[in-house]
Amino acid sequence: MEDIKLADTEKVLPKKTSGFKKFLRLFIVSVLLIGGLVFWWKYYYVFGEGVKSGELNYVVKKGNIFKTYEGKLIQSGFRSKTAGTVQSYEFEFSITNDSIANILMNNSGKYFDLHYKEYKGTIPWRGFSPYIVDKIILMKDIER
Repeated sequence: MEDIKLADTEKVLPKKTSGFKKFLRLFIVSVLLIGGLVFWWKYYYVFGEGVKSGELNYVVKKGNIFKTYEGKLIQSGFRSKTAGTVQSYEFEFSITNDSIANILMNNSGKYFDLHYKEYKGTIPWRGFSPYIVDKIILMKDIER
């Protein structure tokens, strides 16, 4: 009879885990959580939004593994990075939406107002630029 009682008490008592194993589990969970938050903040947090206007120079689909849409908008006005040179304002951007990219590709050379989101970092499947165009606000022919 004592054998049955001894077996029952062994089943009821919880196993003790060492303090180091608890610390290691907590440490690993904390590192994964902090790493996930840093990754989200760098690559998925929208740092800024805005609108850029100008003449659409080009939109291309390129990439070795991830094919992304990349474009350039030439804004009116001139600036000089160094003394004695003149350079136009250029806005380089990426596009994630196929329908927006097709509209822009078919209307190169027209005047556009483009809404964009700015991220802190780039990821290969989203494009080469931290500026991602998500809306076309205005499209019109350039009056010359």
